[in-house]
Order: sequence, then C-alpha cells, then structure tokens
Amino acid sequence: MKRTAIIDLGTNTFHLFIAEVEKNTLRPLYKEKIAVKIGQNGISKGTIALAAYKRAMHTLQVFKTTIDQFEVTDVRGVATSAIRNAKNGKQLLEDIRASTGLVIEMISGDREAELIYYGVKAALPLLPEAQLMMDIGGGSVEFIIGTDEDILWRRSFEIGAQRLLDKFHKVDPIKPEVISTLNDWLNGELKALIDAIATHKPQAFIGCSGTFDTIKEIYCNEQGLETDDNSRFFQIPVSAFKRINLELIGKNREERLAIPGMVTMRVDMIVVASCLIDFVLSKLELNEFTACAYALKEGVIFHDHQTVSITD
Repeated sequence: MKRTAIIDLGTNTFHLFIAEVEKNTLRPLYKEKIAVKIGQNGISKGTIALAAYKRAMHTLQVFKTTIDQFEVTDVRGVATSAIRNAKNGKQLLEDIRASTGLVIEMISGDREAELIYYGVKAALPLLPEAQLMMDIGGGSVEFIIGTDEDILWRRSFEIGAQRLLDKFHKVDPIKPEVISTLNDWLNGELKALIDAIATHKPQAFIGCSGTFDTIKEIYCNEQGLETDDNSRFFQIPVSAFKRINLELIGKNREERLAIPGMVTMRVDMIVVASCLIDFVLSKLELNEFTACAYALKEGVIFHDHQTVSITD
C-alpha cells in the first residue's frame, strides 16, 4: 500500500496531507496546516523576511518528523506565489532540502491553476457547462473556467490577499472610498478574467481555500447549521455572502474576531479577500455559489490518480 504526502507551501499557510493510495482508492490519514505567513513583512518587497524564513524552516522540520512517523514512501512538495516571486525563494527551498531532505517544486501560476482544477474535480461533480473556479491565496489568485471534461481557460494573478492587504487595507475598518478604488483597480488587473467570463459564460461559481472556508463557517454559525469536517463542498446563497461581506468591511479587527466562525489567522486578510469575491460575483448572475474544501494539494494527488475515489 502506497503512502503519499503532499506538502503545499502557501503564502499564508503551509499544509501537510498524508493519504494511502491503493488501486483506485485514496484514504486520508493526516492533515495539518500551520500559519507560517511567509509573505508577512516581505511579499510586497519581493523577499521572504528573516522571521518568516525561520518559521518556514521550523515548519518543514516538523512536517519531516510527521512524514517519517507515518512511514511515507512518496513525498511531493509544491511552493507557490510568495516563494516563486521572492529573491530568496530558491535559497529557501535549497535550505529546506539540505536540512530535511524534502524536495519542494516551485510551480508556475498556470500549473497551480491546473492542479486546483483537478482538486475541485475530485471534490464535487462538475457540470457539462462552464463553471468558474477561484482560489484565493496570500500571494496569488487562481481562476479556472472548466467543465466536467476539461479546462477551457485558466490564469493566475499576483493579487493575493496579503498583497491586497498591503496595498489597500491600511485603515481599519476599511473605508468605502478605498473599496471603490480597489474595485477600479481590479477592473484593470482582471480584464483577462472579465473577458473570459464574457466568452465562456460560466453557469456556476466554485471557491476554494481559506477565505471561502471561513465564510462558510460564519454562514453556518449565523444559520445554526452543523458543519461537517468531512464535507467536500457546501452551497452558500449570494444574498448571505453579501450580508457577511457588509459585516466584514464594517468592522475593525477586534470586532471581526468576535464574529462566530471567524478564524484568527484569516482576520486581517479576509476583508480584502471578501471584497475580491464580491467583485467577481458582480460579474456573474448567480443566486448561490459553492465553497469547495479541495484545492491544490488534493489536485497534486488527483492529477496522477484521476480515477481515484475517496474513503473518509
């Protein structure tokens, strides 16, 4: 029986996912995420700050200990926006390899988007019609338009939540005029996305990763709904998101922390991330969207095992 470990070095969070793969079945064994915040105090300068560098090294040593404990035979690691754009990103990966023996691949934004598609495809049944998928990271945001059969269009934009936070969210609560400036800026930065939406006319919207997870938690707390940690996807009404977005942009950090369902590691970036989601939804005519629990790390596995089913 083959044990595979996936390491995802994101801008905000480092993930470790260990699973057993046998024939056409995948069984998750272990999941861990650590808020390394590798982009903190450096992403807008094109570098990894010393404190973040040290956190990254320590976290990979912890991951290596866990991987050894699980007797993993196949380890795959990927590094994304903050590391691929940092002047010392390559050095970090070399130091990780020297210290732990773990080999981390620095992947392009387009490759990241492709792998996210496979992660989403593994989580829920996609439609024959075009759907828009979105993954908000700290450094980059990936958009994919695809069907149940193939990717129609994909693009990675270096406008992740940490970058937006540094650029726009300097006063808390964020000011209405700043949101207006942000939306004007996004109209320019995301012109390729807007054109792709007009061309492919996606019939559904699927959001991946932390911001969408947190919005789901806030919504479920509002509605008194039980959340299932094993659930791979969840439907959220657009009207409910609009209400949550207004709450997020109207509160300061302390007030946001008090929102039931809020996660401490998301509290700073969630305002600009929510504004970004609101901008994208304004380009679509939908009544609901899907929060998807799978993204890049699951896509790394499912790209090679596209016929694999999952046992919880």
